[in-house]
Amino acid sequence: MFKIFKFEGCVEIDMKKFLSILLILSFVITMTACVERTDNTKTTVVPTAEVTGSAKTTTAAQVTTPATTQPTVTTPATTIATTAKIEFTSAFNPEVVTGRSNPAAGTYTGYESLPQVQFTVLDPENSRKLATVATGYGFGLGKNGAQPSQSLRNQEHFDKYGALAIDLKSTDKVLHLTFDCGYENGYTGKILDTLKAKNVPAAFFCTLPFIKQQPELTTRMIKEGHIVGNHSNTHPVFPNISREEMAKEVQTCDNYLRTKFGYTAPYFRFPTGSYSDNSLDLVQSLGFQSVFWSVAYADWDPAKQKGTQYALDTVTSRLHPGAVILLHAVSKDNTAALGDIIDWARTQGYVFSAL
Repeated sequence: MFKIFKFEGCVEIDMKKFLSILLILSFVITMTACVERTDNTKTTVVPTAEVTGSAKTTTAAQVTTPATTQPTVTTPATTIATTAKIEFTSAFNPEVVTGRSNPAAGTYTGYESLPQVQFTVLDPENSRKLATVATGYGFGLGKNGAQPSQSLRNQEHFDKYGALAIDLKSTDKVLHLTFDCGYENGYTGKILDTLKAKNVPAAFFCTLPFIKQQPELTTRMIKEGHIVGNHSNTHPVFPNISREEMAKEVQTCDNYLRTKFGYTAPYFRFPTGSYSDNSLDLVQSLGFQSVFWSVAYADWDPAKQKGTQYALDTVTSRLHPGAVILLHAVSKDNTAALGDIIDWARTQGYVFSAL
């Protein structure tokens, strides 16, 4: 039993109530001390290439920066030792990434800028002795809708580098339409008009000079749901330059898209189509997929166009399931024939699909 004590000149004190009040005050003080602090810093988690093997596995680069700045992301995050037995692979993440929509972002697209990347070059000296000789790309011709045997051989070789020559995974009669854009001569906008009217997705592999000179067209490609692929900065023959120079070519183009358009897509096409095992390996290590083709024709010279019917007949005669089609956006013949090519393919049961 708690008693009530009475002191001369003081109020009476109920000890039970007094102890209860002390416990409540103690609890309040403890909870206040545990309140989580907040500040103006945010954590941004940016996906990167996953590198496995003798190198340490890296799945994401975590960058903590003030919310008002754009960080630089280093990817991959580790450099492997240069030994003759080095083996590693890079997981390909096929996602196109854009910043948040923000009209005040100051980019051409109205997407907030993405963090820039700083690639770490794996095995810079090519200690594994991967082939460096430039190989000109040949795709072969199939008859009566057959898949070209040369493209099939290419794909068998490319599989270990995550590269694409012909789609052998889709079970439907799928076609992937791609364009190369090195400069503009008035036809790309018309091509985009046709694709929009026909509801067909495509991939445009653009050099950095094209992107800088044609921001409106590049923005339209992005906004209308097409892929803007990386076609390098200066369009060099990749097997003829070092791994560091190759990485810089890809990085410079990608960072401009990230900064000025709030956009990045992990697809790359070799300038002139020339490649080597060393360059295939390097592009894969950066988290990009090299995209070749299994249908094309000599359409890149504006001075040697052969007419709309020639373009239509040539392209349609070479179509096959899983085809990756390469056309050049500078061709007036391609521009004029594109709608008919799409219509003809659809009558044959083909479906156009994005990469």
